[in-house]
Amino acid sequence: MPFDLPLNEPTLRLAAFVSVLAIVALAEFLRPRRRKQFPRWTRWPTNLGMVALATLAVRLLSFLGGHVALPMVAVAAALLAEQSGWGLLHGLAWPLWLEAILGFIALDFAIWLAHVASHKVPLLWRVHRVHHADRDFDVTTALRFHPIEIVLSMLYKVVWVLALGPSVATVIGFEVVLNALAMVNHANLALPLPADRLLRLLIVTPDMHRVHHSVRSSEHNHNFGFNLAVWDRVFGVYTDQPVDGHEGMTIGLMEFQTEAPVRLGWSLRLPFWGR
Repeated sequence: MPFDLPLNEPTLRLAAFVSVLAIVALAEFLRPRRRKQFPRWTRWPTNLGMVALATLAVRLLSFLGGHVALPMVAVAAALLAEQSGWGLLHGLAWPLWLEAILGFIALDFAIWLAHVASHKVPLLWRVHRVHHADRDFDVTTALRFHPIEIVLSMLYKVVWVLALGPSVATVIGFEVVLNALAMVNHANLALPLPADRLLRLLIVTPDMHRVHHSVRSSEHNHNFGFNLAVWDRVFGVYTDQPVDGHEGMTIGLMEFQTEAPVRLGWSLRLPFWGR
């Protein structure tokens, strides 16, 4: 059977994406945390091109899934689980608001696990390092994922959604929040330090996630969270501040401290060469 997604789902996600991107970009311009290595006009076309290609790949899979009766995106999987009564949450006679909270937390933990795996599994790291090769850290870094990684991530989320059975509304809400907070916590934004200390008790802040983009392996193997800040602390991979400070730290990967990562073609080819 075809999977008819909610008519407003793509529109809602696009509106949220454009709005958050514009707001965060403006905030970065007004209160930058670090001086950039490259001007926006050299990096942004590559990073925005990556997200455009990744979105196209996911939409093509969604179209394919609707024709062969397979859920290829997380929202379609939630619709299938809802129609079929599949998933752990469908077996619980709990209030909808509680199921939504549990579903959100479980999906966030799943994304955290996937992020850890992308650093620990060599084949996954080959693809994920495209994201880390960016030598600057700003709102568009949140969009710089290879299309292969985005497709694998979406299929991974489909499995989790089918197993959990969260509502369609919960999945749409999670996807919107995930994308929005990823742009926020990749921002080159100088938050007031008291606000940063308070916010990172609950959510991942730019200063908290910037540590993860350090060239130091001891730092980029910490602070894996995108949404909730709890998982890194619980599993002992939380680092409060970079050794060299936020202004002095080097962003990117040690082996790619060149101009190459700003090029779209180089970034798309990166998973297929080198170690």
